Amino acid sequence: MLNAFTVDVEDYFQVTSFERVIAREQWSDLESRVVANTHRILDLLAERSITGTFFILGWVADRYPQLVRDIHAAGHELACHSYWHRLVYEQTPDEFRADLRRAKHAIEDAASHAVFAYRAPSFSITGNSLWALDILVEEGFTHDSSIFPTYHDRYGIPGTEPRLHQIATRSGTIWEFPLAIKRFGRFSLPVSGGGYFRLYPFGVTHSCLASLNRAGQSFSFYVHPWEVDPHQPRIAGASRLSRFRHYVNLASTERKLGRLLESFRFDTMSAVVAAHRSRMDSVLPVMPVATLAARN
Repeated sequence: MLNAFTVDVEDYFQVTSFERVIAREQWSDLESRVVANTHRILDLLAERSITGTFFILGWVADRYPQLVRDIHAAGHELACHSYWHRLVYEQTPDEFRADLRRAKHAIEDAASHAVFAYRAPSFSITGNSLWALDILVEEGFTHDSSIFPTYHDRYGIPGTEPRLHQIATRSGTIWEFPLAIKRFGRFSLPVSGGGYFRLYPFGVTHSCLASLNRAGQSFSFYVHPWEVDPHQPRIAGASRLSRFRHYVNLASTERKLGRLLESFRFDTMSAVVAAHRSRMDSVLPVMPVATLAARN
């Protein structure tokens, strides 16, 4: 079973957990570590001949265009992660569209290559921001990976379709690759990467993801470059919960990530979608946006 390996390319100071203590106007004044950390992940993938999808922040693409070119030259899929890493549901539709266009242009200008996939900052396409899917389609995006079928204080649409599927919007359809969950009755355990990967013992993650593959379901796994950097500067002033979420088990992430890459088959998000279309197109679900809204 082929799975999607994805990277959200952002720096340690750009995460949602720290936006209340670090203004975006300060980003340029802080020590950046995104180039070196992204290259650490590129090296891990190159050692195993794995390609993945890199959701790049437009701000990063503008300041480090060579990094975008390096990612593309290594055979990975370029994708968009917004420009300013603002939560979608805290923007108006016009603000979202402007941010989306700016980010898409920054990435495409850096690599001279088109971008068709998107992931919202902190998975912030929720029941309150489903209008963003219409805008994505209107702006030429064909793939999205922003919906988390679980409950979280910041994101999620509990109970929605956990498998790769299409969403029918007023502007057309878009492929949705949700973040992976493992269901235990009515409880949904997030097992798709990020802080969950750092928090759980490796065996828990491996067992849950393997069970999804055995059931015929591909999963999307994600990691951030700062998660392989235990020596990053510590941010003062953030809440205890925010600090825990960001710093828990950073020292073990790179080792665990290497084990994961050797345990499953990975490729780009588009490659996984293409593989499913060739084998299962007639049975892949198409979900109307109204159905998603009803499940929020």
